[in-house]
Amino acid sequence: MNIEEVKELIKMIDESDLALFELKQGDFSLKMDKSQTRSSEVKELVNKEPASQKESVVNNTISVQEAKVEIKEEIKDENLFIVKSPIVGTFYGASSPDKDPYVHEGKKVKQGDVLCIIEAMKLMNEIESEINGEIVEVMVESESMVEYGQPLFKIRRA
Repeated sequence: MNIEEVKELIKMIDESDLALFELKQGDFSLKMDKSQTRSSEVKELVNKEPASQKESVVNNTISVQEAKVEIKEEIKDENLFIVKSPIVGTFYGASSPDKDPYVHEGKKVKQGDVLCIIEAMKLMNEIESEINGEIVEVMVESESMVEYGQPLFKIRRA
């Protein structure tokens, strides 16, 4: 990849909703992580000699300004608790497509009740309620991708 292609790729990733992007192509490696820092660094590693000989690596670092994201708390009710995704994966509201969802708006839940499943790397991870309360809003549709820290449910404390 040449520098112009790298810049174009960085711009596309920066403007997307992706939190993490990684590309490996031959001796070229590119990784962007917008979830941890305000700016990301991109490193291009190019081997100048075969692996059997001494390798020389050229590092080109390009700073990318992450789009400013304003986080506005719309929660005025202090009794509301937001359940956030602890992992990246696929959200499932029920144990199988033909079963009823674990929870729905208005359902009372207790600490430890299963709220949903998030599939990550072929593992099914049950997400449990951390509090007793009532489901106010299910914020994600079943079978959709969720990011780390993405709000999943609003629960009003009991």
